[in-house]
Amino acid sequence: MNGTLESPAIAQVDRATDSKIFWRLIPIILASLIVNQLDKVNVAFAKLQMAPDIGLSNTAYGLGAGIFFIGYCLFEIPSNMLLHRIGARAWITRIMVSWGVLSACTMFVTGPTSFYIIRFLLGVAEAGFAPGVMLYVSQWFPARTRGRVIAIFMTALPISGVIGSPLSAFLMTAAPDFIPLRGWQWMFLCEGLPAVLCGIAFWVLVPKTIDDAKWLSSTEKLALKAEVGGASDQHSGSFKAGLSDIRVWLLCGVYFAFIAALYGVSFWLPTLIKALGFVGVRQIGFMTALPYAAAVVLMLVLAWSSDRTGERRRHLAFAAALGAVCLTLSVLLRANPSYSFAALIVAMAGIVSTVPLFWNLPTAFLKGATAATGFALITSIGNLSGFVAPYLVGVVTDATGSTAAGMYALSVVAVIGVVLIFLVPSALVERSAVASSRRAS
Repeated sequence: MNGTLESPAIAQVDRATDSKIFWRLIPIILASLIVNQLDKVNVAFAKLQMAPDIGLSNTAYGLGAGIFFIGYCLFEIPSNMLLHRIGARAWITRIMVSWGVLSACTMFVTGPTSFYIIRFLLGVAEAGFAPGVMLYVSQWFPARTRGRVIAIFMTALPISGVIGSPLSAFLMTAAPDFIPLRGWQWMFLCEGLPAVLCGIAFWVLVPKTIDDAKWLSSTEKLALKAEVGGASDQHSGSFKAGLSDIRVWLLCGVYFAFIAALYGVSFWLPTLIKALGFVGVRQIGFMTALPYAAAVVLMLVLAWSSDRTGERRRHLAFAAALGAVCLTLSVLLRANPSYSFAALIVAMAGIVSTVPLFWNLPTAFLKGATAATGFALITSIGNLSGFVAPYLVGVVTDATGSTAAGMYALSVVAVIGVVLIFLVPSALVERSAVASSRRAS
């Protein structure tokens, strides 16, 4: 009798708590991630004007775009360990303010060397942001809703493309006459400052832990902490365990493959579209927004399906395989620009969708201090491909006069990621989602 009375009450508390947490946390996190992605890839648009202005070859641009990830990776684990000790609110605020200032300072680059330096420092400043957010989300959202929540705020990636592509194009052609700045310089200035504002808002609006959330009742706090299964306990696990777990290293390989495809295409997307015969910065800006708009739809559909079924690996593999096949088709169909662009739209939708789907895997079994280093290690190793892929595409483009070989290579890497997915035991990453779904039903 008691069991039948208590279950509905707990479920009701959980639903109310879900709603409160969502509307209190997701808007500011989503806004911060949008600004983050915008500041990370707006250099792809700046290249259209900046490269001839400061004398950047395709190889030099690829190196500068990718060197961001060297700074990011070197400081990722130390940054996330500090986040774990200091708290998400204070450390993520520091990250956003410092990266915003440095992003705006990109307007001062005068040649390849200064471009490399500012990109490296920007990576150092941003280190710890993505895994820090993942750690924070795992402390607040149970497995039954985590896939959809991650997908919602991961829409920041394509939304930043939908908004940022035409915005960047507009700013690059709308620098005011009374300011002696080139269009690309004006763009960096305007798009860097919002990160500082988001950092301040994060400090004001985000509680450090569940116990610090004044907008939750004591009953709601207890129910939430019980359902997240210890993820909110910052003292659980150990830093060493996150570095020595073979499963974490396997996921590093999966993430490396998908991030290579993501940034290998993203940093060259305006250039790829220009090569199809589209002209004008603003036209390219609007055309670049279309692949990201498609990605918003696909990633939400796949995330909903993944949460509904409790299945993780096949959904992730489908997105990656779709991206690889269509990226190859976008090259093979270049004789017909319309078909090639359509394939590129679907390719980007699949590639971008791998990111939120992937993070359902490590958040299923990494908790506490183990999660802090585990998430950081995955992001660090994975983001090394963010250095390798854009740089190699640049080298290949200068050597061959075409991006075709680079796109083929990125497709192969994505397929390797698909193979690695199925080395992850399904029970490890799907049992928590299924169990939580049964509790909620």
